[in-house]
Amino acid sequence: MRRYTIKETKEIKTIICNQCGKAIPVTDGHPREGVFSVNHTWGYFSGKDGEKHSFDLCEACYDKLLASFMLPADIEE
Repeated sequence: MRRYTIKETKEIKTIICNQCGKAIPVTDGHPREGVFSVNHTWGYFSGKDGEKHSFDLCEACYDKLLASFMLPADIEE
């Protein structure tokens, strides 16, 4: 007798920058360029209570976002 385990896996097929629309290369489910990914669930004291927001930015769009900050981000090496 044979017993089988059914496995369901998710593998990234494509990543598109939400800002500029650039396709980020993906090989074997892994991005081949820098990608800034956000997955955020808004809390009780916001106008978006309970909403989940997700997006990806290519490195160039991330750099433009950082440049727009009034106060710079803390960056460590």
